[in-house]
Amino acid sequence: MPRPTPKLTAEDVETATAGVKNKIGPTGRPLPDLPDILPPTRRGPAQVIAMCNQKGGVGKTTTTINLGAAIAETGRKVLLIDFDPQGSASIGLGVQPHDLDISVYNLLMQRDIRHDEVIRPTRVENLDLLPANIDLSAAEVQLVQEVAREYTLQRVLEPIIPLYDVILIDCAPSLGLLTVNALTASNGIVVPLECEFFALRGLAMLTDTIGKVQDRLNPKLEIVGILGTMFDGRTTHAREVLDRVVQAFDERVFHTVIRRTVKFPETTVVGEPITTYAPSSSAASQYRELAKEVLARCPAG
Repeated sequence: MPRPTPKLTAEDVETATAGVKNKIGPTGRPLPDLPDILPPTRRGPAQVIAMCNQKGGVGKTTTTINLGAAIAETGRKVLLIDFDPQGSASIGLGVQPHDLDISVYNLLMQRDIRHDEVIRPTRVENLDLLPANIDLSAAEVQLVQEVAREYTLQRVLEPIIPLYDVILIDCAPSLGLLTVNALTASNGIVVPLECEFFALRGLAMLTDTIGKVQDRLNPKLEIVGILGTMFDGRTTHAREVLDRVVQAFDERVFHTVIRRTVKFPETTVVGEPITTYAPSSSAASQYRELAKEVLARCPAG
């Protein structure tokens, strides 16, 4: 008796149709034919995008660093704001948080501090960093006493927005006051989502918070997209989670999916993005494709 034909996965189809126009991507949908990104004709005003997920370990900081670097490759001026007291994005770009004399905390809480005193260039051309350290955790408590506390980051960013094309905010893994500040100051939000069940459960809570911010604080806030991260197409579980996200959010899910690779931990050690550490790797290509999608959805950036 012949064996039944095994069911093809999205990854199988993607491999089989390599080079074919409108091939099926890992999300099970035809991949869009995105045009090449043209260099910008002017500088600013920046699109401000919060990278947000209250669950930790979903690839949020990795995505912020590498998406920022990929966008910077297009000639756009990018500012990465480390808005997590752990300072992970700062470490990932070669800055040691405990060595900082001044950080985003000082810019938030001290009116006599100028942004050009805190912002620093990185090793990546066109990519600047507003670093953070553990001092930022005190801001969560101190901001409670402030008038219009949800708008503090927005006030700080007003003179910075004309200087950049894209500003990416790496949020802390929580839905506290710092994250609300980031959402209030942003035009859009990207949600990195690990292709795992517990990460999927927290998505409903996050979308509820986004809805409240839209209603009460920032009606211009929009979800730019949901990004599948740490995807392993060999496992049924990862494919099922990604399928459920696509069913629930449809076109809000990016076609690009970031796959698991051993190179991401290596980039953290050397303090640079994957696009410069391993520029010809598949992971670097994935972030360049993500940059195309993000810029296509935020054309003003």
